[in-house]
Amino acid sequence: MTTAYTDGACRGNPGPGGWAWAVSADLYASGAEAHTTNQRMELRAVLEALHVLGGEDLEIVSDSSYVVKCFHDRWYVGWQRRGWRNSQGRPVANRDLWEPLVDQVVGARGTIRFRWVKGHAGDPMNELVDALATTAADRQDGVARPPIFPA
Repeated sequence: MTTAYTDGACRGNPGPGGWAWAVSADLYASGAEAHTTNQRMELRAVLEALHVLGGEDLEIVSDSSYVVKCFHDRWYVGWQRRGWRNSQGRPVANRDLWEPLVDQVVGARGTIRFRWVKGHAGDPMNELVDALATTAADRQDGVARPPIFPA
């Protein structure tokens, strides 16, 4: 199983944001958006990791309880049943990102697991994606290593 760490960052909320994912110090990517929220960047990081790494036997590690709890507690099942409304009857925030993310996870050929990690607690990979995401937010530019990913 491949393990990918993900993180999002935002300078102001909303404000300039960045996202990142990393499998190792040699395989990672980040990107930026000019006006966004931290939650959107957390979701975008997972979507980008799934896009590149595929949906076969993947563990996503995130310090976002928003992301991890959605899948552990199966929030998405209720959202779908209620027509993408939350338990208070309001539209689900960030639906434009949640829908494709849920579709990719539920429709994956293999197993996709989510694991929460405490942020800013010394986990080297969590620190790496945090640095990549905050740098992307600050510079409004992303990086990728290797520069071109295989299809």
